Amino acid sequence: MDTYEDLGTANGHPWFGRHRLRPAAPADTIRQLLRHELRDTGWPYQRLLPAAPMAIPRASYAEIFRAGAALVELLRRTALETGATTAERLAAYGMPATENRLWMRDPFVEERYADCVVRPDLVIGPDGPRFLEFNVSGALGGVVETQSRLAVWRRLHADEDGRTPFRSPSPFAVRAEMFRSLSAELALAPRVAVVGSARVTGVERRYFEREADYCNAHGLTARFFEPEELHQAWDCAPRLRHPLGLRNFTIPDWLEAGLDTAPVQDALDNGCLLVGTQTSTFLHSKLTMGLLSEGRPWMTGAERDLVETYLPWTRVLSERKTDREGRRVDLLPFVLGNRNRLVLKAGLGESGKQVVIGREVDQAGWESAVADAVGVGSVVQDFVEPQTCRVALIADGSDEPHDAEVAPVLGPLLFGGRPAGMFCRFYGDGSAGIVSVRAGTSSSDNVMVVI
Repeated sequence: MDTYEDLGTANGHPWFGRHRLRPAAPADTIRQLLRHELRDTGWPYQRLLPAAPMAIPRASYAEIFRAGAALVELLRRTALETGATTAERLAAYGMPATENRLWMRDPFVEERYADCVVRPDLVIGPDGPRFLEFNVSGALGGVVETQSRLAVWRRLHADEDGRTPFRSPSPFAVRAEMFRSLSAELALAPRVAVVGSARVTGVERRYFEREADYCNAHGLTARFFEPEELHQAWDCAPRLRHPLGLRNFTIPDWLEAGLDTAPVQDALDNGCLLVGTQTSTFLHSKLTMGLLSEGRPWMTGAERDLVETYLPWTRVLSERKTDREGRRVDLLPFVLGNRNRLVLKAGLGESGKQVVIGREVDQAGWESAVADAVGVGSVVQDFVEPQTCRVALIADGSDEPHDAEVAPVLGPLLFGGRPAGMFCRFYGDGSAGIVSVRAGTSSSDNVMVVI
């Protein structure tokens, strides 16, 4: 049997290429392996599972990471210029008081290591890739999941010499290399603290322990710490300290779970560097994307072209004039009169929360949402019509894969600026819009690889 299947133009948008990988095992074998790999991590049960990795051409894969890394650097510069100090930035963004914590004592270190861990979200629009938002945080979804999916596909598709018909970085391997580089750069011992909590809804202890186990098996010393254990990372003999770490949690999630962030502040105050630092919240905010989309005075012509090519038109929502397709418009009247073309997003939010897609509400609902969002840290963004590709899926109770047209949301992982694999999620029934693997009976996820 041929490894590849040529779908030609039936594979959807040309960006996805013509070819896909054929399933390499019976449906039940694939199903069992995928579920076993993510067992006991908190990942939700999925009725539909992929039958093979999603494959794209080398040029398409490289384009995503090349553009993504360049845009992250522009976001970083945009965020930092909003204020000369942390206090000024907090005021400029109108950040909630709950986010004014967990800062490093050294502001240079705080700012330098804010963008170590990034996962943009993008779709393939009619004209190619469009980055919809940037998740900048050590608590990214998709890392363990991508590592797990890749482990299954490598096992199933490798030949007797271990060679696979596709290529993809390993997220855990690239992140481990990032920590080795940080260790060398800061002259610190390569001992890594994975900081999180299994008391947060939707995650279990094995999720974090898998991350630590990989480091321990590949030349780094690592340990998972719940918050009440974190003092053991610094209040001990020097040779036992964990001076570096992954901040695998968000403040809102911990507050919702009733967890105290004070142990984290104690660790930071005693010299532990946990990435990404709290400054990542400014890069994560969609307000930064709005500022970048509108253009900054320091941008070169090439940088403006990059932003125009890969970011949908995005504006911080307020009563003012702005540029739109080469002309000046009053922003609020334009937004109110163009519901079907726009999406409304809160500056901070996760998993599609605080997002209103104009075409999915009536005019009265849109006007109400806009009124609530004006001047409180929201952005308005062009709606990008997601393009589709054809994938093979395995449904519960089925002995054979079936084909489906899906509109995937791509999540390229960037650790220390380096490509670390591409997570993607989609609805198996072909639905588009806000895609969350924790919502809907047809939600699923996979990885994209190079062929």
